[in-house]
Amino acid sequence: MLGRLTEIAFIVLPIAGLISVGYLAGWTKHLGDRAADGLSEYVFGIAVPVLIFKTLSEAKMPEGGQPWGYWIAYFTGAFIVFGIGFLIARRVFGRAHVEAVMQGFASGQSNTVFVGVPVILNAFGEEGAVPLFLLIAIHLPVMTTAATLFAEGSESGISRATLMRLLKALARNPILFGIYAGAIGQIAGIQASGPAGEVVRMLAASSVPCALISMGLALRRYGFAGDLKASFVISILKLVVHPLIVLGLAHVLPMPPVWAGVAVVFAAMPCGVNAYLLANHYKAGVASTASAVSLSTLLSLFTVTIWLYVLGVG
Repeated sequence: MLGRLTEIAFIVLPIAGLISVGYLAGWTKHLGDRAADGLSEYVFGIAVPVLIFKTLSEAKMPEGGQPWGYWIAYFTGAFIVFGIGFLIARRVFGRAHVEAVMQGFASGQSNTVFVGVPVILNAFGEEGAVPLFLLIAIHLPVMTTAATLFAEGSESGISRATLMRLLKALARNPILFGIYAGAIGQIAGIQASGPAGEVVRMLAASSVPCALISMGLALRRYGFAGDLKASFVISILKLVVHPLIVLGLAHVLPMPPVWAGVAVVFAAMPCGVNAYLLANHYKAGVASTASAVSLSTLLSLFTVTIWLYVLGVG
């Protein structure tokens, strides 16, 4: 038991260390908001899309097609906690419809890039990369579309302009560019090699440390103040209930063991910063979602350790 806990510590502690570096850099003003924004844009716009392209173009895809149980398990859990978070916000906290949607969205939206990629790649290695990036491929579009439609549909119905804005935002998403390029490379048998391959390798290698430092800077910026009761409920739904549902479904739905582990750990990730961004767009639930991003990220350093132990990783 002690040996496994030590191995898990070697997965989690470097991640916590890099997040701490980012937090301290923000706290001491060594890196300001402009640097934080620039680093975040670099990670989201260049480093992670290149990492996804490299991984998918070089990956060995599973035989026998996609394991559909993997998708069903993850998104069933995501939408169940979305619904629970929404109902608690409406019935318990008495929030308006749009604010309740934002809290539900935060309960089901995982931090895929800034925490999910480093944790899952550290825990499962290259074997976990394909299921990770295939889930990232549809996670943001599915969850963001659902939240937007649910929020917009509360009043005057879903307008054509809203749908067009959503489609344009998704079409410009750099993560999706990386996925499309990787899929084309996989189908056509094209991989970056020579000097170009070395550039791709170096950019991909920068994604994990830069993402974690960026997350630390974000924690310092958003802080833990504001609507703590709601953010605590959101964090419990995200870190405990969501992975628990996925774990149960992973035992009854067909999927490879590593894919099942990735689905559970992906579900155990903290609230994604997109929940805060969407709440800020609608000017509803900003305090609760921002606080939930920070609180769930801090708590996840402990809960992810537990989930890795339950899954036998390490």
